[in-house]
Amino acid sequence: ELAIAEQVHQGDLPCELGQTVQIRADDKQPGYFDVRVQRKRYRMFPVLSRTGAIRLEDHKGEALWIQLANKSMFIDRKMGRRLADECMSPSQAEVASALKINPRPGLLDAPVPADTPKTND
Repeated sequence: ELAIAEQVHQGDLPCELGQTVQIRADDKQPGYFDVRVQRKRYRMFPVLSRTGAIRLEDHKGEALWIQLANKSMFIDRKMGRRLADECMSPSQAEVASALKINPRPGLLDAPVPADTPKTND
């Protein structure tokens, strides 16, 4: 979990609709984070994910932070809805921008042979 914690983006992360999620590492207890969203505060810790996404959860099972390469989202598990979406650190914004220019192939797209030149239509 400490290796996962080192990959968590911290700071004030801007999200869609003018929201901000604040993530701060707990200096006294490595691996734990204080997360604030919509005037609520959560104490969260990293959890292993089979998908490669970085997950932070709270001990009560009320909140979930999911961090992908190009965005993050905060989910209220009790209400079953996202409280914040499209949250991005500067490095996530770079990945999102790169994906707009050069999107990844979809699951149902035919594979492109390695020797085929790329075209930008």
